[in-house]
Amino acid sequence: MKFIYGKQDWLSFDRGEETCFLMTNGLGGFCSLTAIGSCARNEHGLLMACEHAPNRRVQMLQRLEDTLTLAGQAFPLSSQDFEDHALREDGRAHQAGFTFRDYPRWTYLVRGVEVVKELALAPGENTAAVRYEVHNRSRTEALLRVTPCLRFVPKGEAMAPNQQFALEGNCVRSNGRALYFGTNGAVRPLPQALRGPFHFAQDAMDGKPAAGWAAVNHCVELSVPPGESRTLEAVYGTALPLPAAAEVFSRLEARSRALERQAGFEDEAARTLVRAAGQFLSLRESTGGQTILAGFPFFEDWGRDTMIALGGCCLAARRYDEARSILETFLAHCRRGLMPNLFPEGADAPRYNTVDASLLFILSAWDYLCRTGDRDFAQRAYDAMADIVDWYEKGTDFSIRMEEDGLISAGGGLDQVTWMDVCVDGILPTPRHGKPVEINAYWYNALRIMERLQPLLGRGDGSRYAAMAERTRAGFREKFWNGPAGCLRDVLSGTKADSQIRCNQIWAVSLPFSILPPEQERQVVETVFEKLYTPYGLRTLDPADPEFRPFYGGDRLARDLAYHQGTVWAFPLGGYYLAYLKVNGYSWQAKDAVRRQLEAVHSALREGCAGQLPEIYDGENPVASKGCFAQAWSVGELLRVYDALEGRLPQPLTAL
Repeated sequence: MKFIYGKQDWLSFDRGEETCFLMTNGLGGFCSLTAIGSCARNEHGLLMACEHAPNRRVQMLQRLEDTLTLAGQAFPLSSQDFEDHALREDGRAHQAGFTFRDYPRWTYLVRGVEVVKELALAPGENTAAVRYEVHNRSRTEALLRVTPCLRFVPKGEAMAPNQQFALEGNCVRSNGRALYFGTNGAVRPLPQALRGPFHFAQDAMDGKPAAGWAAVNHCVELSVPPGESRTLEAVYGTALPLPAAAEVFSRLEARSRALERQAGFEDEAARTLVRAAGQFLSLRESTGGQTILAGFPFFEDWGRDTMIALGGCCLAARRYDEARSILETFLAHCRRGLMPNLFPEGADAPRYNTVDASLLFILSAWDYLCRTGDRDFAQRAYDAMADIVDWYEKGTDFSIRMEEDGLISAGGGLDQVTWMDVCVDGILPTPRHGKPVEINAYWYNALRIMERLQPLLGRGDGSRYAAMAERTRAGFREKFWNGPAGCLRDVLSGTKADSQIRCNQIWAVSLPFSILPPEQERQVVETVFEKLYTPYGLRTLDPADPEFRPFYGGDRLARDLAYHQGTVWAFPLGGYYLAYLKVNGYSWQAKDAVRRQLEAVHSALREGCAGQLPEIYDGENPVASKGCFAQAWSVGELLRVYDALEGRLPQPLTAL
């Protein structure tokens, strides 16, 4: 799917900064700018390099200033806002188009001169290439000048105004770092000068510091005589040798086509999501394996997010080698039945503050085994899976334990261990201590998986796990069903939170092993649709609830208080559609209904970050993406839906 934008999309400067793009390099590094070539966030950047995969990232190149000079008059092509909006660099009048598929392309028209600009990030390298085709159909010579804006600061930090940059041939040095470049243009050294303070409009809306600086110390120029066409290329990278620009573009295109072929989806939106999913996979140097970055531009790799995203980003996309690598990493770090929620960096130990990652590991491993029949992995994973069940049964950290009714209880104090995990200034906006509904659905499914896996591996007859599952199912049906509301309680805690209508109940239906009778499953799906469904995600709280917050924005406290109190999240939409298909027997009528509703995905992919799905939307009227503009589990969960629509779901494992 190619995303095409025109002048109406940057009718105002604000509108021009509503859309951005994302390219990643598989190391944690990325490139992201807006449709008008600006930085609307401090963490936008042309080359966000990664010094230690995947999260020691450094913003080397912020953006490029592009200027075309005709007959002594300079015309700006690129755009950037400043704190004093009257001084903004504004090339919108000359920008004729912006498209994105594998990489972004801008088109500019100035008095008979057409400039086509393309930008690519090299897979597996901290290297970016830019290419300008200049078609001079005017009667005067055209001069294209490209001036890189330099920062050389860790991701999210500000550049000091007194920071020095040294130009040494085709290398810029600052802060102990080097950036090499190669070009066919004429390099002109410039006296070091500051650019800024820039205004980052998207950061301002989130209550974050909204100003920053960059520096310039050289430019690259290309002269094009009347009636001729010429190409300017430049490659910037943190290591030598630098590849040719054409190689960077061809490698990026080849990677995208390979991912599409490997996944094998027929639907065009699904193929777009496959490419989007590929942006989140990265090397993790501390473990030597693959990982999934939760979201751009803010998040790193977390256990819970990885396990939820893996089903779509790897398994539905048929990236089985990467899936196994990720699962192996979790196996190596399982402790007291818990999988890490945050992986180790340097001397830091892993953090295990999650109740769901371990259970989701069992579900993900089962999905992987059903698709691959990988007996070797099953033999080694089984011990960890059995260990998880044992620890959850007898009790482990963060108050995680099985109660007499067979249900799992978790959390206490300020420990928030489900995905609704906000704790801000000692406030728990969404306290879920007790027995959360989705955790117990995961627990039941984990027990059923172990019941089937144990005899397949010759480790026993599965009867112990079957008995535990029956006990859990009985306790679940007795205590979670809220008959008057026609849905499930969100948590069993003895507080008002128990009866709140939230999206977490949908996973009790969408998972492969049903814990509810069919009629109750259908009622859950209908209640979720009535109270929580939107075309872009599920609300986290019923709008009729007194605690519902319709808007996400403002400072950190305001954002966190709204985060799970009505805010629409994109990723639970996958669970809803899978549940709907399940209760309707995957009939052609149900599939047609889902396909029709999924047409909204096309508009969602075009808004915010081209070709990506975001983290969240406002709860009341979800019209604009918020939070991370690209979120792994949002993409992955909808890929699982397309997997089901195309009849590609794996059959239950019967032999290994």
